[in-house]
Amino acid sequence: MMRIFLLIFAFIVVTVVSILGFRGGTTTREPIEVFPDMDRQSRYKAQGESAFFADGRADRLPVEGTVARGQFGLDNHYYRGKEDDGSFAKGFPGIVSREMMERGSQRYAIYCAPCHGAAGNGDGITTEYGMAVVADLHTDRLREMPEGEIFEVITNGRGLMGSYSTQIPVEDRWNIIAYMRALQRAATGTVEDVPADKRSELGL
Repeated sequence: MMRIFLLIFAFIVVTVVSILGFRGGTTTREPIEVFPDMDRQSRYKAQGESAFFADGRADRLPVEGTVARGQFGLDNHYYRGKEDDGSFAKGFPGIVSREMMERGSQRYAIYCAPCHGAAGNGDGITTEYGMAVVADLHTDRLREMPEGEIFEVITNGRGLMGSYSTQIPVEDRWNIIAYMRALQRAATGTVEDVPADKRSELGL
């Protein structure tokens, strides 16, 4: 029994010394790598050179006519704000709903109000920091502008306003335009615009 105990004890000592005794040691040998997982496969670096292609570039241009996944929009009105003849579309590519207006109000407050102001008067907080020229959304020019052209401005920018195509999805651009139209209508509306059975709610 004592013999077995001594053998086990000796094995433990040798194991511990083997593990701890070589910790921090240096070696010129490469580490054992059971699964290399293609860590050192042949590859080109971004914008690198390649003798395989005639132009000497490793990076290749997309095939002509390639469309990114989810970007194949056939509805010109919805995706580009234009009619099939290329003119700016008037109206919305669908029914304007309460949910659309609520979403538009929320997105407007995030992306538009800092410059154009909460009511669209062009008096957002950016005017206090040197942005002197901000469009007033209540001018005749913008009230008469086709919805498709406003969509174009949000998408690609115009003048001092940059593109918001990467920040605002297509659906939200239409939501914002719907809310913008509501702001414009509210600024010019009269009591006569309110249905007779609803005027009591306004205290009229």
